[in-house]
Amino acid sequence: MASVLLIDDDTALAELLAEYLGQEGFAVTHLADGRRCIGAIAEARAEIVVLDIMMPGISGIEVLRRIRRESNVPVLMLTARGDEVDRIAGLDLGADDYLAKPCSPGELAARLRAILRRGGGRSAPGKVLTAGGLLIDTARRRAHWHDTALDLTGAEFNLLEVLAANAGRIVSRQELSEQGLGRALAPYDRSVDVHISAIRQKIAAANGAAAILSVRGQGYQLVPA
Repeated sequence: MASVLLIDDDTALAELLAEYLGQEGFAVTHLADGRRCIGAIAEARAEIVVLDIMMPGISGIEVLRRIRRESNVPVLMLTARGDEVDRIAGLDLGADDYLAKPCSPGELAARLRAILRRGGGRSAPGKVLTAGGLLIDTARRRAHWHDTALDLTGAEFNLLEVLAANAGRIVSRQELSEQGLGRALAPYDRSVDVHISAIRQKIAAANGAAAILSVRGQGYQLVPA
């Protein structure tokens, strides 16, 4: 049974989601105020966090920022429908995925399962991928650029793994979304692009060259360097 920490000030909605997720095999802990997020993650032994971005007092964006200072636990954001600014901000801060509110409990459960499956790794246990200076240990879910460890979120690791497995080949955004994020690419969805941008920044911080190329209208290509 996967442990979920739901952070949302809407108590009625939280109770509805918790009841449904419980029936779907999740153990849900509800937190109405994000100020205790770090302690609550540890207390609930949360495997994944569902975080409402629109909260009074301390915003969901600030809660996400605090979480990422301490933990790489997967985070799924609940955002207002059509609010791309919050989505991009959340993905930039390391959220793994988002779902627009109002959302169906069934869709939320499906997204949680997809994220948790990705967290278990896509490749065979013990497989190591190499592409130039990049090394990915799929069993331990660790990535290194030469001798420097890359501090990646779950979504970033999965996308980089897809690119590494297809090094030298252009991988479409649709493929990356399906294989790396566990869902079809939606119209105007920039999740893949934001995650790839974050990966590039982390490789650059490790003194790496621009190993991931954007191919206009086609997708992304990992060029071994």
